[in-house]
Amino acid sequence: MSRFNLAIVGGGLVGASLALALQAGARERGWKIVLIEPFAPGDAYQPSYDARSSALSFGARRIYERLGLWQQIARRAEPILQIQVSDRGRFGSARLSALEEGVPALGYVVENAWLGQCLWQGLDPEVISWRVPAEVRSMQAVAGGYRLGLSDETELECDLAVLADGGRSNLREQLGISVHQRPYGQSALIANISPAEAHCGQAFERFTEQGPMALLPLPENRCALVWTRTGDDTQRLAALDERRFLSELQDVFGYRLGRLCQVGARHVYPLTLVEADEQVRSHLVVLGNAAHSLHPIAGQGFNLSLRDADALARTLLESDRVPGDLATLQRYRARQQRDQQLTVGFSDKVTRLFGSTASAITTGRNLGLLGLDLLPPAKRWFARQAMGLGTRPDA
Repeated sequence: MSRFNLAIVGGGLVGASLALALQAGARERGWKIVLIEPFAPGDAYQPSYDARSSALSFGARRIYERLGLWQQIARRAEPILQIQVSDRGRFGSARLSALEEGVPALGYVVENAWLGQCLWQGLDPEVISWRVPAEVRSMQAVAGGYRLGLSDETELECDLAVLADGGRSNLREQLGISVHQRPYGQSALIANISPAEAHCGQAFERFTEQGPMALLPLPENRCALVWTRTGDDTQRLAALDERRFLSELQDVFGYRLGRLCQVGARHVYPLTLVEADEQVRSHLVVLGNAAHSLHPIAGQGFNLSLRDADALARTLLESDRVPGDLATLQRYRARQQRDQQLTVGFSDKVTRLFGSTASAITTGRNLGLLGLDLLPPAKRWFARQAMGLGTRPDA
């Protein structure tokens, strides 16, 4: 039976980022790491109009720079030079600018397929081995670690198992790790849009009585749309023909980018804030969406998971104990607890504040947006949260 120092269950963006963050130190220590992933990475990146994308904060850029990967990622990363925040039909608005913040960009939008390709190509097969396509069907705590039963009928053991298998983790449930859920009563419609005018690196966060929406810049003058509505209405929008869909979107978004000309495939996802009640046990870490799934409107979910992965790697490599040592894992948890609390709280409060239709709240949030644009300290704080720099002592 094969034995590994670390087994990362899930070779997606979070799992692969953790492997990359560990790679140099693992090579020095002679650690063996395995990534277990049900979907084989593609041999080459294939551009697609409908590609799903992620918003990377400026803080995420710093992490990937330190790992030596940013130059490659940046080839297809669209910089966010300005963010416009507005409330439909009301006077409050705010603008955040990379120039004002003294950074090259507030963040970047990257297609997931490209980011994944960059990560996978950056992994050294002499340090990081793959089991793909393969799924972990069972996990059993054994002396000094975990035994994993795979879908190909093989087994392996590890000092530390990292669950990075997504928000609907069956293994998390199998291990008896409960979750705290707060449904938003909304779904997100995700699609790519082409506007008539150049987006010029602008991102838009717009809040309406039906729910918030975001339009983020992509390469080839496309924009990534995240449109949040109640579940039934989101399904209705997804079923509209292209002309009617663009007409409704135009009515809500306005003509900030001229006429909206094309929409790609539309996907709908129900939205619930999910937090695992346990993130570490002896020889076990829960990471990524398996640990916390956030509302997408604030663009904080993947960035928080990346900071978690970076902090976990640094904590493991700073320790002289085996990777699954409980005291080491508890240090990681303490290291990231405040970041998680602030980021989850920031994302949840923004979502609930701008999802409310109560008149007192709408008046207050519009005054807040106006004050945000007029008061430099408040604006600076908000910008640092958006850039993923406000919760890290080393930011």
